[in-house]
Amino acid sequence: MTNVIDRIDRALDMTAEIVAGIRPDHLTAPSPCTGWTVRDELNHLVGGMRIFAAELSGTDAGAGHDADWVGTDPQTAYATAATLDRAAWNRPAALASTVRLGFGTVPGPMAALIHLTEVVVHGVDLAVVTDQEHLVDHRLCDDLLAVMRGMDFDAFRRPGMFGPEALAPTGSPAHRRLLAFAGRELQPS
Repeated sequence: MTNVIDRIDRALDMTAEIVAGIRPDHLTAPSPCTGWTVRDELNHLVGGMRIFAAELSGTDAGAGHDADWVGTDPQTAYATAATLDRAAWNRPAALASTVRLGFGTVPGPMAALIHLTEVVVHGVDLAVVTDQEHLVDHRLCDDLLAVMRGMDFDAFRRPGMFGPEALAPTGSPAHRRLLAFAGRELQPS
């Protein structure tokens, strides 16, 4: 993937539009992530963005991943996290650093790919469940899916980060093929 930082920026923009369209009544709907609601998934995404930004900038995120990151204003929480995240990834030495994640320390380029996957997949999850699939960046999804298929993705499936690949019906758009690869069982669109 040429210039993963540009792709993270695009993913943050795409997901910002999706989050802007999440209504209060959406927050309790089940997410494509088994056992989570839309609010749970959005909270996971915002927390992850804040933690990545803190790791990259050498600061304290202020809370653990399971904290309540979205509070009563999910849109503002996402916007704040996206601003911090974008600034951290756009630092000149971001890709030259190592990033400590829950499962260990990884080099900057791998951390960027993991983060890109988080933002895109969770953003698309949120788009699907809130009927905003028209906001999905299909090229970004298709490019990410090609990268994921070209690596040992089972390394992420084994610890349970992603489920087994699900079936995507023939002719499914890129974002639905991506979610199926990530183990999401989706209803037909």
